[in-house]
Amino acid sequence: MPRIEETVEISAPLETVWAVAQDVESFPEFMPDVRSLKVVERSPDGLRTVTEWEGVIKEFKRTVRWTEEDVWDPQARTCAFRMLEGDFDSYGGLWTFSEQDGKVRFRCTVDYEYDVPLIGPLIKNIVALKMKQNAANILQAIKERAESR
Repeated sequence: MPRIEETVEISAPLETVWAVAQDVESFPEFMPDVRSLKVVERSPDGLRTVTEWEGVIKEFKRTVRWTEEDVWDPQARTCAFRMLEGDFDSYGGLWTFSEQDGKVRFRCTVDYEYDVPLIGPLIKNIVALKMKQNAANILQAIKERAESR
């Protein structure tokens, strides 16, 4: 199963970065690849959500949809996520947030599987590249939003 890992340093307080990342409903406002995102379930403490996502892969003129469960751990400063259903064969990962030298280190790890019958190695490489770009775009969008506050 392919794995994507991306990291960004953010010049903002950890609490600000955490709040921006947890505010998933606002992602379509500042993430161009996220067409829509709807919270369909939220635990009373707000630490577990189930969300319906619709993303756009412009180069393929394709929309991807999935339902995701996020589990936030404020003590460990992590968010574990996994696809419950959707267009991927499997999709999940972990966001971690840590403070270093007055900055926040935001790391995203994604494991995914997207099997299409008769898909060639070239297309699999393009999918891997798009997944890596998407992870980097999410981190960059959260960075810009947090630093502008």
